[in-house]
Amino acid sequence: MKLLQRERIDFAMKLIFQVTGLLVIAVLGGIFFMLIWNSSAFFSEVKPWDFITGTQWNPSGDPIRYGILPLLVSTFLVTLGAMIIAIPIGIGTAAFMSEYAGSRIKNIMKPAIEMLAAIPSVAIGFLGIVVLSPGLASIAGLSNGLNALNGAILLAVMALPTIITVTEDALQGVPHSFKEASYGVGASKWETLTKVVIPSAAPGILAAVMLGVGRAIGETMTVLMATGNAAAFPQGFFHSVRTMTATIAIEMGEVPFQTTHYFALFAIASVLFLITLIVNVIGEYFVNKFRKFHSS
Repeated sequence: MKLLQRERIDFAMKLIFQVTGLLVIAVLGGIFFMLIWNSSAFFSEVKPWDFITGTQWNPSGDPIRYGILPLLVSTFLVTLGAMIIAIPIGIGTAAFMSEYAGSRIKNIMKPAIEMLAAIPSVAIGFLGIVVLSPGLASIAGLSNGLNALNGAILLAVMALPTIITVTEDALQGVPHSFKEASYGVGASKWETLTKVVIPSAAPGILAAVMLGVGRAIGETMTVLMATGNAAAFPQGFFHSVRTMTATIAIEMGEVPFQTTHYFALFAIASVLFLITLIVNVIGEYFVNKFRKFHSS
């Protein structure tokens, strides 16, 4: 009797897990279908090539322009700046925690990193406006510090927890035999780290970087608050920019329903969805490669 009851419970739980898994896939498929459906309505009026390569985004001007190249370049500029800052700091922090830090320091750093990941993006954006922006304006001699560099620094802070956590896991996953062999031939701890541990964990580190890139590209509120939101073609890190996510957030609440401008925002979302999908697929590829390497 008890055996039959356990089998029924196992069957019920299996069914529940299957339904939840299929529900996630259905939600993702629904989002993808909605983006494609609304984007196709836009591309029936505007050529995709003109949309991607157009250098002006002015949907309410005369003439109307639907070119997202400035938004694309702005997004990649801010993300590039964030990664230039976050990658060395993140990998260095992970290497310190993995190879040099004692258990006492680790027990302090790990909760601090987790708390950093839990800070709302609105709070980070507010700090960027109040604290970081005046300093950047003073250094560069600008009227305000709401520019690409401000957004890049804030995105770097937001990407650090992901990069540090995944990189540390990758470094911890390197077999001890690799380190012992390196020490056995007279290598120092630094030489072992730079020439054995990090190269062996390279797929996992690359996965951490790609996940950090995906985190930075998809962020909305921080860049909305801290980059100045100028839809012009960016001239550098000290100029105001507007990212794709910020454009959607700013304009979606006020755009007339079922208009070309409305569908254009869905087209931007489709491009953003495609970019983040590619970045996450690449990151997942390196994660799987890392797992296979250390399981063999």
